Amino acid sequence: MLLRFSPFAIVPVLLATLAFASPALAQRGASCHNGMSFPQFLRGLEQDAQKAGVSQRAISAAAPYMVYDQGIVNRDRGQRVFGQLFTQFAGRMASEARRVRGQKLIKQHAQAFARAEKQYGVPAAVITAFWALESDFGAVQGKLSTLRSLVSLAYDCRRAEMFHDETIAALKIVDRGDLTPSEMIGSWAGELGQTQFLPRHYYDYAVDYDGDGRRDLIHSAADVIGSTANYIATGLKWKRGEPWLQEVRVSPNAPSHFPWDQADLTSKHPRSQWAAWGVAFADGKPLPHDQLPASLLLPMGRNGPAFLAYDNFGAYTEWNNSLIYSTTAAYLATRIAGAAPMRKPSAQVAQLTFAQIKQLQQLLVKAGYDVGKVDGVLGQQTRSAVKAMQVKYGQPADSWPTAELLARMRGHAAPPAGPAEATAEPPRPVRPHR
Repeated sequence: MLLRFSPFAIVPVLLATLAFASPALAQRGASCHNGMSFPQFLRGLEQDAQKAGVSQRAISAAAPYMVYDQGIVNRDRGQRVFGQLFTQFAGRMASEARRVRGQKLIKQHAQAFARAEKQYGVPAAVITAFWALESDFGAVQGKLSTLRSLVSLAYDCRRAEMFHDETIAALKIVDRGDLTPSEMIGSWAGELGQTQFLPRHYYDYAVDYDGDGRRDLIHSAADVIGSTANYIATGLKWKRGEPWLQEVRVSPNAPSHFPWDQADLTSKHPRSQWAAWGVAFADGKPLPHDQLPASLLLPMGRNGPAFLAYDNFGAYTEWNNSLIYSTTAAYLATRIAGAAPMRKPSAQVAQLTFAQIKQLQQLLVKAGYDVGKVDGVLGQQTRSAVKAMQVKYGQPADSWPTAELLARMRGHAAPPAGPAEATAEPPRPVRPHR
């Protein structure tokens, strides 16, 4: 039974919750809301929800959960970037146990997977890999109130508009009858269900695949399978029948001046061209001499694993813009689909530390390159700037920052290569695009 009282009957609760926030943090939250207090902000949010078609019944039912939690805001503002070598992260997240479990689940839910592939064109292995990485097949979905998280982040100014809209989407989910407010338990960033949808995508792409009249991505495996396929196909523009990722290697017989500068997700060439340059499958078999476009992806530079990334790989980078995460998800999907384990690098690949990458970014900015935010994160803009500088110095332009490049930019000789160190590539950033 849904509760039928105004959300603003709970102002004492709201004020008690706000008491945990420091005045400075509360003022920071109010600064982007014309100085409104949190209860005033909630009134405006209720009005916006009603304008968007949410019933008063749903708003009243959600009211006890729409309270401010400074701890959520602290988590968002206090995210710490961390990282590992791609081979380390993939070895842990795309484990043999997950490959086996994924294949068993495909057999267990064969009917739902077959229906999803026929309807949306998304292979079972692709869906299952996201299922594995996002919640360990539903085992780890989060333990926090989604509505509490969303309104707290909406009141904070860092991404206020995004979470304002996500809160209204969550209320629409309640209004539609998919979940009750008490069932909306997920991650601190407001993601819901076994493949961790933000509420807007839950509302837009969730489908009822088990026929019980509601879209339940928390408890129903069939709904998870159909909804994830719908989101990948419709929201992320999956191309039916096309590959997403294949491991390759640069043949020892490749030209001595291999065009490493073309090894970038922003550069696409037909497989026939990659074959002409000496790229072959990981087992040495030749690539097809066709016109299918692909990028050469080197997540750890030319000395690490190599993959051909096809147009469908864009679905992975849209799902999560961390290169380590997206490559791991795509690789796990190939393993579940039957591909062999990736080849291990012949030698240890060294990584710069967080502080070194941040210093390199500062030097790149001084040199006139756009790296986005100077934050120690090895994102696409930084990789592109690294490649440009490697070209300038006559180094193999594989976009992988090295101690040698950093030393050149500092203006002195490179130090001896040391052991591999963690970069600042964040495997799981919050996904504002989802």
